[in-house]
Amino acid sequence: MRVIIQRVAHASVTIEGNISGAIEAGLLILVGIEEADTEEDIEWLCGKISRMRIFGDEEGKMNRSVVDVDGGLLVVSQFTLFASTKKGNRPGFTRSAPPPVAIPLYEQFVKTLSFVAGRPVATGEFGADMKVELLNDGPVTIWMDSKNRE
Repeated sequence: MRVIIQRVAHASVTIEGNISGAIEAGLLILVGIEEADTEEDIEWLCGKISRMRIFGDEEGKMNRSVVDVDGGLLVVSQFTLFASTKKGNRPGFTRSAPPPVAIPLYEQFVKTLSFVAGRPVATGEFGADMKVELLNDGPVTIWMDSKNRE
């Protein structure tokens, strides 16, 4: 499982002209899922995300987590995080899990993150054509892959 985490001043996801999810200051999390992902990957990532100290303290040092600052969480599925660009100019997406595998894992990711962070999680809609709007704060953008834990 791969995630791109962006610290944002605000973010929203719009589907067919309607806002599906929106947050003020917090984290926008783009999630890519592959067939090899398990609940263990979800638990590890959700724990890391909720505890990651990337918000400023009184001295401006990144020393607080999204939980510490009572920040919002917005999760958007993004199968393109597993794009293969080795051959040709059109990316391949064969490593991305198909919807019957990915949807339950995505839903479990959202549920687990909400539980671990102790707050609701705003979302997009799996598989929808989404328009994501954000104001990156910092900018702070972090990439994590649950298969590269060491």
